[in-house]
Amino acid sequence: MKVINRKARFNYELSERVEAGVVLSGAEVKSAKQGKVSLNESFARVDDKGELWLHNAHIHPYQFADNRNYEPTRSRKLLLKKKEILSLAKKIEGKSLALVPTAMYVKKGRIKVEVAIGRGKKKWDKREAIKKREQRRELARTIRGKVV
Repeated sequence: MKVINRKARFNYELSERVEAGVVLSGAEVKSAKQGKVSLNESFARVDDKGELWLHNAHIHPYQFADNRNYEPTRSRKLLLKKKEILSLAKKIEGKSLALVPTAMYVKKGRIKVEVAIGRGKKKWDKREAIKKREQRRELARTIRGKVV
């Protein structure tokens, strides 16, 4: 199971990537292993205590669990060494950068979140990316002989 945040590559220029563990409840782990996770609107942030938190990640309720007080988009703590968190905090401090979760996956039975440092793209950058993608598709069609 690997859930990828495709919007992250479109909306941000991603640079350094870090793998972090995530604190989940038992039912959330089962749901995440089934791939019922959405990272589209999520982001990570270092709080005042020097802890890294994942906000707005939607983990769907596990169908066989008691979900009376379950909040799918609650903030979840990410597990990194203190030195790594401080390094990330220094890199993004005052530079209009963001910590963007790019993927969530299972590694050796544990749920991991890949977090990247990203700079938001402008509208014209996004248009340029769309134009390049369309050109690559058109080239691939002509190579295959399926010219429209």
